[in-house]
Amino acid sequence: MTKKIFSIAVFSALSLLPLAAFAQKNSCLDCHSGLEAELKAPAMSFAQDIHQQFGLTCKDCHGGNPAQASEDKAKDKTFKGAPKRTQIPEFCASCHSDAAYMRTFNPRLRVDQFSQYETSKHGQLLKKGDAKVAVCTDCHGVHGIQTAKFPKSATFPWNIPQTCGRCHADADYMKPYGISTDQLTKYKDSVHAHALFEKKDMSAPTCNSCHGNHGAFPPEVKSIGSVCRQCHPSTGELFAKSPHKKAFDDMGQSECEACHGNHKIERPTTAMLGTTDKAVCVQCHDKGSKGYQAAGELKTLLDGFDARIQKEGATLVLAEKKGVEVSEPAYRLQEVNTVLVSAKNLVHGLALDEIRKKLAEGEQTLADVGKASAAALDEAKFRRKGLIIATFFLALFGLALFLKIRSMRKPA
Repeated sequence: MTKKIFSIAVFSALSLLPLAAFAQKNSCLDCHSGLEAELKAPAMSFAQDIHQQFGLTCKDCHGGNPAQASEDKAKDKTFKGAPKRTQIPEFCASCHSDAAYMRTFNPRLRVDQFSQYETSKHGQLLKKGDAKVAVCTDCHGVHGIQTAKFPKSATFPWNIPQTCGRCHADADYMKPYGISTDQLTKYKDSVHAHALFEKKDMSAPTCNSCHGNHGAFPPEVKSIGSVCRQCHPSTGELFAKSPHKKAFDDMGQSECEACHGNHKIERPTTAMLGTTDKAVCVQCHDKGSKGYQAAGELKTLLDGFDARIQKEGATLVLAEKKGVEVSEPAYRLQEVNTVLVSAKNLVHGLALDEIRKKLAEGEQTLADVGKASAAALDEAKFRRKGLIIATFFLALFGLALFLKIRSMRKPA
């Protein structure tokens, strides 16, 4: 019992170490708390900073001696002050690139962020003297830095688009670089943003999923397919075996982007197939060509099968509204829909025979569902007829009963 109490006491003491460190005399915070505007901000936000939570204080980054009350003594020979903007990546890396040092705080945290940053577009421009490019503090903050797992953090998944958009959606700021600034607007209309913001799917792609974070760099034509395969491996494998693969490589076309776009990736539908003006197939295939004909056949196959699923589904809904139990055929219809989804994915491999074979797997089930839905409607009709007949006889019986009672009440 004594050992248990001792263990709890030790654990409690250790857990309070960061708070104790923060509670120690700190002339930096005392002084800055009495200042105005941007000089006061560091003292106000540091209480929520991840570094403070691990027991670090002002001197760990800026040097000096916070235990001294006077400013002259606090700013001793170890005082570094605030780094210049161009020095910030190296300034942060003095700790974050030191594996032995970081192991004492967070062993799981990567220590290659700075080396990655040097390979990024931001890092390359910084080396050339461009001080406008993003550095650590632009994305993570300065004195109120929070873990990426915290919803209010600038690097939490659903905050990343806005974080990147602070620069990349600012037309005036980005004007010298000659790149578009509509990425954020387009992304918000994409299927990825729908999954992230509306469905709260934290695994949905954001800016850093495709471009990287510390090593941020625009994907090149030859790497876009690999970027998309991070989330869509089966689609990538199918495309690699398709006739399009060699054709796209020869033309220098990006695999996925050529048909789906980049930032504004919409939910794919069969409207992308076929030979209409909205179809992506006609961008490359001339009318009457083999590819043009295959595109039309693909759309006909898939839309025809889908129309049958929708028809049977509507019949089951109607039967259910009429009070007939249809859970079993409804479940089987979902199995057929799964077959259709698989067939649509096979489009990336452009193998018509494989698509026909896949759709054939659902034919028998779809036929069974059709019989069940027809039977359900017949049962609903039978019930309705039975109800009408029963109602008629009940009414007739009621009328006869009424007349009988009336005749019995007449005086002799």
